[in-house]
Amino acid sequence: MDALDALDPELQEPLPVDRNGRRLGDTTDQPDGDRRPGRCERFHLAVSRWMLPEDRRGKYLERANCCPPPIFIILISIAELAVFIYYAVWKPQKQWVTLDEGIWKSPLTYKPEARQEAWRFVSYMFVHAGVQHIVGNLLMQLLVGVPLELVHKGFEVGMVYTSGVLAGSLCSSIFDPLSALVGASGGVYALLGGYFMNAVVNFREMIPLLGIFRILAIVVFVATDFGFAIYRRFLSDDAGMKVSFVAHIGGVVAGMTVGYVFFSAYDQKLLKDPRFWLCIVGYLLFVIFAVVFNVVLSPAP
Repeated sequence: MDALDALDPELQEPLPVDRNGRRLGDTTDQPDGDRRPGRCERFHLAVSRWMLPEDRRGKYLERANCCPPPIFIILISIAELAVFIYYAVWKPQKQWVTLDEGIWKSPLTYKPEARQEAWRFVSYMFVHAGVQHIVGNLLMQLLVGVPLELVHKGFEVGMVYTSGVLAGSLCSSIFDPLSALVGASGGVYALLGGYFMNAVVNFREMIPLLGIFRILAIVVFVATDFGFAIYRRFLSDDAGMKVSFVAHIGGVVAGMTVGYVFFSAYDQKLLKDPRFWLCIVGYLLFVIFAVVFNVVLSPAP
């Protein structure tokens, strides 16, 4: 009887298996906990630490993949670079560092006297005033936008980016109504504003040193870029139209409101979030006011 018990599989010591039920060998098979993560896994782990509080990283890592890739940010960056090259190469320019006649005559540039052409309130984001202008915008929107889109996907990032672009041009038309507008700073600042708000609100759930670095990096970039924008607007002796800096402010405000709601609602239904509807109503009221101002009250020709 003892011999039979010894042969009974239910009474024998269970074989070591991993979480998928596979038997562990002595050499080739290792438990999942001992397996070194690949490059893709390490990349997504780094993204989760940058973009999400600790309690939401697990859900992201369970379904993280690079398919589809961050299409929106990549495509919008390619489009902006293509337009810049077009005006720098195929249109007569004295130099690449600061473009002049080509961009001011562009049907994409926002100009106060042509504000009845409504597409200019958005299309100005494709036109940049020089190498420094486009390099700064592309670098920042790729560094911030690609990780954001990996976490929140293209629809959310696209909505925040576009809301910042539109808010930037509408703010400029109200508070600096006689100035032209070029560049994607409104969209870039919307991404930064939403990212900044999440870093501040979830600061205790982030690695403290990493949280401090993120906040300081955003503050330094914004302060530096604002300084250059204000210099170009009020102190520069360059001939030609003056470019408004108010779009930066509009983009930041859009990011800290609309962007914060979108980026803080990870893996949640936006339609059930009252903050979403509050932002939508507030944004629509602002758009309506801006339209009425431009039609009735604007001092621009």
